[in-house]
This record gives sequence, C-alpha cells and structure tokens, in this order.
Amino acid sequence: MAESNDGLKTTPLHALHQELGGRMVPFAGYAMPVQYPLGILREHLHTRDKAGLFDVSHMGQLRLRGDDPAGALETLVPGDLRALAEGRIRYTLLTNERAGILDDLMVTRAADHLFVVVNAATKDADIAHLRTGLGDRIEIEHLEDRALLALQGPAAAAVLAGFVPDAAAMAFMSARALEIGGIPALVSRSGYTGEDGYEISVEAARAEDLARMLLARPEVEPIGLGARDSLRLEAGLCLYGHDIDETTTPVEAALTWTISKRRRAEGGYPGDAVVAAQLRDGPGRLRVGIRPDGRAPAREHTEITGADSAKLGEVTSGGFGPTVDGPVAMGYVPASLAAPGTPLTLLVRGKPLPARVATLPFAPHRYHRG
Repeated sequence: MAESNDGLKTTPLHALHQELGGRMVPFAGYAMPVQYPLGILREHLHTRDKAGLFDVSHMGQLRLRGDDPAGALETLVPGDLRALAEGRIRYTLLTNERAGILDDLMVTRAADHLFVVVNAATKDADIAHLRTGLGDRIEIEHLEDRALLALQGPAAAAVLAGFVPDAAAMAFMSARALEIGGIPALVSRSGYTGEDGYEISVEAARAEDLARMLLARPEVEPIGLGARDSLRLEAGLCLYGHDIDETTTPVEAALTWTISKRRRAEGGYPGDAVVAAQLRDGPGRLRVGIRPDGRAPAREHTEITGADSAKLGEVTSGGFGPTVDGPVAMGYVPASLAAPGTPLTLLVRGKPLPARVATLPFAPHRYHRG
C-alpha cells in the first residue's frame, strides 16, 4: 500500500476513486471514499436495488499455514473451525481472557491453509496477537500485495456470472478460486450489507482492471463508506470499535450464534469461563436494535434512559435507514429490558425522545441460501 501526501495509506484503487469523484476521508489510517457524486442515500438504495462495488482493500488479508491451523486458531477464537469444510467460511471473534472481543474476522478453509480477513484498524494488533498466541507452529503471512473488493446487491450474482458462470452456483459463506475476465481471484459469497454478494481478493496490480470491468456493467455503481455503514446498520451487523470491542463479550453482543455446541461444552479459548457463566446465568446487558420515534436519528454515544431517567446505556451505532425510511440504532441495555417493544428514552442533543427496542435486522437479510 502506498501513502498519500497527507501521510495516509492508500489502496490500489486510490486513483480510480479520485477519477470517479470520490470524496476521500481518513479511515483506519487510509484515505478512503466516503461517497461519490451519487450521494450516500442513492448509493445505499442502489445497492439494495441493483449492485454496488466497494473497495475494502484496507482490511487485513492473512494466510495461516502449518500443522492443523484450524485447531491452532481455535485456541484464540470460540468459532468451530475444525468442522469447517474446505471452501467454507466462518465468522468468528478473537477474545481476551475476560471474553472481551479483540476483533471480528472471517476465516476460510483452503486445502492447505486458512485464509483470514481482519479489520483495518486492528490488523497490526491482530497479527501480533496471532503470532504470540500461535507461536512457531503456525506461519502467518500478511498478504499486503492483494486488494479486496466487495460486490453487493441483488444483481451481484448476475453481474459476476456474466464474467464467470460458476459464480452463480456458489453457496453463501463459500469461497472458490476463479478467473474473472481472465483475472485470477479468490471469490467468496459473503459481505457485510445484508444483501447477496461477493468479496473478491485479487492481486493489487490487477485490482483497478477488475474494478473497471465490473463498473462497466450498468447495474454496478461505486459505493463509499457512508452507504456501507448505513447498509450494515440496517442489517443489524456489528462494527468493531463501536458495537463490539474489548469491553463486550460475545454473549452481551448477541453473537452467541457464532459459538457451536462443541465449543460451548469444551471451551479452550480465552474467556471461555466468562462465556460459559453468561450462557448459564444470562448476561447483565445485551445489544439490541432501537427504533426512535419520529424522524430524528440517534447517533453514536446518545444516552439511553429508562422511565425514571436513570442511564441504562448508550447508542453504539445510529443513523437514518434509507430502506426502512426512518431512524435506526443499536446499543446496550440491561438484559431485563431487551425484549422487542420495550419503551426507552434517548437523549438526542439534550432532548428526551421516545424509542423502543426493535427486532434485528431492521431490513431483512437477503443472502443466497440455495
């Protein structure tokens, strides 16, 4: 990755973002497009209706090799990786001894290694943590010469199948090595918008060619970080450093679905005793969806209070949901108040506004389950 004049790192698509009129902002140490001339609202709706192309090359891509890398990585995460078949993907979490979440990550089992994608802001810390925790038995290769693109939306499958027909037959949370218009890539049917779609790992030198090829299709528009955030919020998906961090456990974050029956019974990862106790006794608080009444959005750090005005928690992600045409938010409340429909009060710019606990996701997931 190169650096821009202001000291920020740039992705292999930096020149293309500028050519397309992307408004660049600092994000996790990178210059990234927050929006294009289409605007965040229309970019969001276009992704829900057709297909959006996102640059997520700032994410960390790792290759783990060695004797039983799945078993080794299980000592650091609660996910069931040993049961992961070749070509399948699992979402899991790095935890600390208090069961706090160090990062969330995607793990793909390949024939002789694991392919792991971690968050941009935490990738250096993640790599150091993995090297310390896994020691010499596992080789960790940081794939800094690769870009990562996400093609998301209901038209994504048809668009990609126009270049490589095999893409349409891929199952959700699966990965394959494919050639897209002659460009070798690792393609996974996954994403973080709640829509069907793909994430495409490609050599950095070929990333712009691939992006231009996909953007030439009339269904595809470039999409920035602004719409990426509103899309994942409507889908009820966590953003690391906001909805989950070292102070939240998988149980509190409503991510217990990531922990299989075997891992719950056997443990063997940092914080396993804390997780077991919370599964047995229930957590003190839970991440919930929140629907404010009216049209005013409740942003991150908005205080959540109860009927007696006592502070219950705060909003961890919030904004306007274009698909649902109203404000949406997520945050933590006492577990006793986590049932959908429970009334809450939000202090928006010092003014108390009524809200209620809502079922997640706000917009239904449309992953390809066939």
